[in-house]
Amino acid sequence: MSRIEDAELSALLARQIGHADRIFMNIQEAVSRDVPLLGRTGNAAVLVAGLLENYYSCLETAFQKISQHFENHLESARWHADLLDKMTLKIEGVRIPAVSEGNFPALQELQKFRHFRRYYFEAEYDWDRLDYLLKKLRDAHPRAMEDLERFRDFLAEL
Repeated sequence: MSRIEDAELSALLARQIGHADRIFMNIQEAVSRDVPLLGRTGNAAVLVAGLLENYYSCLETAFQKISQHFENHLESARWHADLLDKMTLKIEGVRIPAVSEGNFPALQELQKFRHFRRYYFEAEYDWDRLDYLLKKLRDAHPRAMEDLERFRDFLAEL
């Protein structure tokens, strides 16, 4: 990999970090402003669920770029789960983890929900489940941003 390719990946990660921060702020705003106005209705649940899906998709895009850059092999049948799992690996002489072990469980919950939301259109959203996912997101977001910034620092050292 060339220095230019490393710099390009770093720039792509910076962009995804910015997107993830904005989506996180949109979620916070929706929960504090929009949900109280709408009530804990089905429509409000769809709003929150869509933002949660967008958030994880944003992170997954960053993970895909890292995987492509370092030529990680992904199992095609379960590539979403495989991708997240491989982001926790330190590959000696190649790369550091892009996801800390401590943040993996929360991101895994968001990944599973994103999968559910994409393939089960008729589902009613359970507010207890959404509250649980929002808690996981509040825990995961700062750590995900730290992990990706640490990865960018690693790229700068290459």
